[in-house]
Amino acid sequence: MPNIKSAKKRVKITAKKNLRNKILKTNLKTVTKKVFSAVASGAESRQDALKNAIKKLDQAVKKGVIHKNCAARKKSQLTKLCK
Repeated sequence: MPNIKSAKKRVKITAKKNLRNKILKTNLKTVTKKVFSAVASGAESRQDALKNAIKKLDQAVKKGVIHKNCAARKKSQLTKLCK
């Protein structure tokens, strides 16, 4: 347990950021799974699922959760899958 005031504050801030990052990462996994399941079932909603996944990937990059090249790679893979 930290003794210095600024270290105590950093512990709180780190916990908040970890929670936010975890939420965003699990959300990314969920939307990518939805794209895969939409493609597997041959549903017409796969374009909507792809659009939502791309939006979430861009938001994660903006927040700094994932690297921009990682998001670009995932978007490319999902787009290729939906064609």
